[in-house]
Amino acid sequence: MNTFAATIITAMTEFREELLIAITTPIYAIVIGAEILFSYLHHKHYYSVKGVLANIYLSALNFTLDIVLRVVCLFVLNFFFQYRFLEIENVYLYWFALLIGQDFMFYWLHRIDHYCRLFWAVHVTHHSSEEYNLTVGFRSSVFQPLYRFIYFIPLSLFGFKGVDIMFMYAATQIYGILIHTQTIDKLGFLEYFLSTPSHHRVHHASNVKYLDKNMGMVLIIWDKLFGTFQAEEKDTKVVYGLTENIKTYHPLKMVFHEWINILNDLKKAPNWKARFMYVFGPPGWSHDGSKKTSRQLREELYRSK
Repeated sequence: MNTFAATIITAMTEFREELLIAITTPIYAIVIGAEILFSYLHHKHYYSVKGVLANIYLSALNFTLDIVLRVVCLFVLNFFFQYRFLEIENVYLYWFALLIGQDFMFYWLHRIDHYCRLFWAVHVTHHSSEEYNLTVGFRSSVFQPLYRFIYFIPLSLFGFKGVDIMFMYAATQIYGILIHTQTIDKLGFLEYFLSTPSHHRVHHASNVKYLDKNMGMVLIIWDKLFGTFQAEEKDTKVVYGLTENIKTYHPLKMVFHEWINILNDLKKAPNWKARFMYVFGPPGWSHDGSKKTSRQLREELYRSK
């Protein structure tokens, strides 16, 4: 792809996303304002000034990197689009299939972010808030744009254009942001197939039973199919944040604290296998049992009952 073509395609993507931003910005302002008012009137303490500012800061970093990498992402996706083995001519089927396909690939992106420590070091910023409100939806995994598009390459091979894949991702992100709320209870039959606020509260919980559950962005069916689903239980109070919270709003520590932890673990690793596991193994893995993975913590919990 030549530079001119890349520029045109990038402009097309940005125009679509600018339209989305123009539509959704007043919606965000209204629903966030309503949640802040609800929190204040009912003494819920869902929001703090420092928490909101941290979420804005992390979102700005992610958005800036995303813009910088836009041409690279489109180049890669359109390169593989040349070798597509499928064409969907019906426009309605095309967009419906793209929605399902993109959500499916995001599930695996999200799951690997949770089960491989290297990528958890990126994603952990989204989970490090001990508050849970609509602005946490903007608390982005800062470096995820560096590799996110790789998961969408199969969509290009299935005949979806790069510009459409990126637009669909931006559109589903809107839904993903709006389910970061404590003010909406369970949604009846929608709980069976959608990722609802109730399901996503579980995802952000640090309760052992809830760890690494409910990865879906729009659909919860992937979690039910692949064994990562957990319903929110009324008798289990959700505790938000990490199993070991960072207790800081320092702009660098919020982004890099898990990378520092990895380096410290590598220094004490006794062999190459341990070094490999400290980087690519599940978060919480330790060679001496001093820390536990989410699976090990659950096994201990169930044994104690």
